[in-house]
Amino acid sequence: MRRHHRTTPRMTRILGSLLLVAAAGAFTAGAAPASGEATPLGRVVPAPASVAPGGSPYRITDGTRIVVDDSREARRVGEYLADVLRPSTGYPLPVTSHGRGVRLRLAQGPFGAEGYRLDSGRGGVTITAAKPAGLFHGVQTLRQLLPPAVEKDSVQPGPWLVAGGTITDTPRYGWRGAMLDVSRHFFTVDQVKRYIDQLALYKINKLHLHLSDDQGWRIALDSWPRLATYGGSTQVGGGPGGYYTKADYREIVRYASSRFLEVVPEIDMPGHTNAALASYAELNCDGVAPPLYTGTEVGFSSLCVGKEITYDFVDDVVRELVALTPGKYLHIGGDEAHSTSHEDYVKFMDRVQPIVAEYGKTVIGWHQLTGATPAAGALAQYWGLDGTSAGEKEQVAAAARNGTGIILSPADRIYLDMKYTADTPLGLDWAGLVEVKRSYDWDPGNYLPGAPASAIRGVEAPLWTETITKSDDIEYMAFPRLAGVAELGWSPASTHGWEGYKVRLAAQGARWEALGINYYRSPQVPW
Repeated sequence: MRRHHRTTPRMTRILGSLLLVAAAGAFTAGAAPASGEATPLGRVVPAPASVAPGGSPYRITDGTRIVVDDSREARRVGEYLADVLRPSTGYPLPVTSHGRGVRLRLAQGPFGAEGYRLDSGRGGVTITAAKPAGLFHGVQTLRQLLPPAVEKDSVQPGPWLVAGGTITDTPRYGWRGAMLDVSRHFFTVDQVKRYIDQLALYKINKLHLHLSDDQGWRIALDSWPRLATYGGSTQVGGGPGGYYTKADYREIVRYASSRFLEVVPEIDMPGHTNAALASYAELNCDGVAPPLYTGTEVGFSSLCVGKEITYDFVDDVVRELVALTPGKYLHIGGDEAHSTSHEDYVKFMDRVQPIVAEYGKTVIGWHQLTGATPAAGALAQYWGLDGTSAGEKEQVAAAARNGTGIILSPADRIYLDMKYTADTPLGLDWAGLVEVKRSYDWDPGNYLPGAPASAIRGVEAPLWTETITKSDDIEYMAFPRLAGVAELGWSPASTHGWEGYKVRLAAQGARWEALGINYYRSPQVPW
């Protein structure tokens, strides 16, 4: 729980989104198209970079084929699309290399690693991308262009129309993340997979797993087995906790990869370490293991910076976790180390960052890392507030000017565990109340004073789980705010505007209902 600031009011900007409203065509706020009408081409979240409606719609029928290139990657995306469409349409939708229907095509073009073009007309739909991730993101757009009932797992009446025209789309930022805290409360592999599927619909491409904290250690490691078996045996409130075996973790990584999300594991250090300290007495400066902790306070634990065994421990943990993690990054935490002196904190980070580099990963830390010396190429995750001191903001901005990349996670904007209103039954309010408009209505490109726009890698929405115990809770706090974070990360700044966005967001409600997602029906949105 990160609570050392209070929020301060700030005038929110109200920008018209005339471009998107025009692209989407005239429609009633939040209303679904009448039966037999196609969803307007621009009614998509995140907003596409370019929308050119026109021409006749394509109708998916029992004769439609999903046509793919010979590549295994395109076929895999095609099978995914078929798995989405078959239950609700009742159509066979064979995935084949010939025929007409929905074509998925890998080809050179100005798409980058994740962009795509979607062309729709009477003869079919073609999604073209340079890389498989782009095909997959194009498929998510196609899902949103079909009626919400397409998400149901039983046969629905249709018709299944895709509006005519062309969408050309590439992301603004390469880092569009969501963090799930599995330490305060543990979530099973299946619960994490459910969240991954929800993230994928909005083109999120990073899943940050907060695997260790005071209340629980959630990954089994051979070199220090009690971390999981003892350190993972409880959670906030004293429940049974749990942990991932190596096979469990590999399955999460595999499943995320199939949805084009990269898993970013976090081992929080040197603070937020009570579960580790309780598991091994020798990690404590006094050689005495503290009891397991099931409360919600922060800042009381620290690894023993002066003991050499601390770095043997870190080396073992990093080595084993890296072997399980194909992605580029390892997050080392570094926040709220209130029980570690500044001198020790700097010394610790100077020892630990090279260990991460030795095993071939790029360091990420919470923005307090900038109070030490961030390694070359490191990323800092900023979780301050509008009211964070100018000095603290400047420390982060100075690191950004010096080459440190910045991931923006402002707590009073996109911490998904903040209550929407005072009456929200879940969540916390230390960073203030964060309704849907406040969460959406800011620009990552100019948010942090003094930080070059080129240093901003993207955005990430953390969900801390002191009060979150089940999938329904995750969904209620994530939706609808997560969709707005995804748009901030993907869509060009020129498309940004609350008035247009809230209408496109309202249209997502029926889709979430079809998917069984438990979302907050904000009065700010014309559902």
